[in-house]
Amino acid sequence: MADTNQDLIDTYLAIKENWYAVVKHLHRHQALHTSDHYYHVRNKIPSGRFARAARFIYLNRTCWNGLYRVNLHGHFNVPIGTKTNVFLSNDDFLAVSNILQSTDLRCSDFEEIVDEAQKDDFIYIDPPYTINHGNNGFIKYNDVLFSWHDQERLRDAAVRALNRGAKVLISNACHSAIKALYSDMFEIRVLQRFSVISGKSIGRRRGKEVLILGGYK
Repeated sequence: MADTNQDLIDTYLAIKENWYAVVKHLHRHQALHTSDHYYHVRNKIPSGRFARAARFIYLNRTCWNGLYRVNLHGHFNVPIGTKTNVFLSNDDFLAVSNILQSTDLRCSDFEEIVDEAQKDDFIYIDPPYTINHGNNGFIKYNDVLFSWHDQERLRDAAVRALNRGAKVLISNACHSAIKALYSDMFEIRVLQRFSVISGKSIGRRRGKEVLILGGYK
């Protein structure tokens, strides 16, 4: 598994190494959770790896809409949300830790790990994008998340993996440019999902995205 978000990868690594230490910190956040505590935690990064992992989970679960966003300095800047439960009913950190024992976790660009895929390997790729800009502003709006050059690099890496015999599944925005990018060698399926990432209620609606499949025939 690879992602360019170092905080995310470090959180997985902490759970892999000692899930119980992470959970102990989460219990503390649950007991102390208030608006003051949230912003105190948001503004201060602890030195210990397990405390940092718990901070990442705590902020994600109690921030506005579960959104992950950082400013130009790389600081998490999402305001507090309405949810107050740090723990979910289906949490099983032990099970997650056990699964991660056999998982290679890396903070890297997608191209590096996709180029390692060989015959019969399965690759799932979920690049950054927004489904609420399925119009002509898609490329300009998304360029700050994942540039069009990155989209082309992703397609090229997927084609190389496909030619080596790997099976590929990519989720992406439902936009004509994306469909055209993958039209030659991939099957494209359009799906609908409900998006909640919007500051206004009118923006929280059902939207379309695509699943791009290759190597399954």
